[in-house]
Amino acid sequence: MEKIIVAATQNNHKIREIEAITKKFGMTIISRNEAGIPDIEIVEDGETFEENSYKKAYEIMKLCGKITIADDSGLEVDCLGGAPGVYSSRFSGSDGDDEANNRKLISLIKDVPYEERTGRFVSVITMVFPDGDKIVARGEVDGHLLLEPEGSNGFGYDPLFVPAGYNESFGRIDPEIKNRISHRANALTELGKKLRDKEVSL
Repeated sequence: MEKIIVAATQNNHKIREIEAITKKFGMTIISRNEAGIPDIEIVEDGETFEENSYKKAYEIMKLCGKITIADDSGLEVDCLGGAPGVYSSRFSGSDGDDEANNRKLISLIKDVPYEERTGRFVSVITMVFPDGDKIVARGEVDGHLLLEPEGSNGFGYDPLFVPAGYNESFGRIDPEIKNRISHRANALTELGKKLRDKEVSL
């Protein structure tokens, strides 16, 4: 039986990654537009990834009445005290400007030795059901930060992030490999486990 899930995000890069990863769980992801949801902006004003992820999923579920999945993710850099965190997409002040965000990050860590430029990508995925139930899953991937972008794959901070155990950035690594080891993949795997544990029928 086909499992139709509405993706709360309007970020096409995220939708493609979620689609690629959720295939193994037998889920079919449709966009907000495909679900007939008007183009509305959901203000991400939470202080945690969990708060933002839930808000996005819940608000879209209320509009469409279908199971909805939302992701909130970002980069935590240790030498910056966990910044940019929930402000990752608007770190430079301009929401979604990857180049400006990367330039600001580089300017803040340029004097930090490579071995101390550690951090992690975090993804929190929330699935909200029409009856109000929810499942929350968190995934992380540790790594180091570069001072120059490497590669053109992915989006956001991918060209600056080298995952632990690899010698290439997420911007250069094979997308199939990224979709197996990324924070989003880990969160979706955790979501799948929780779905099975709850014996949820989609």
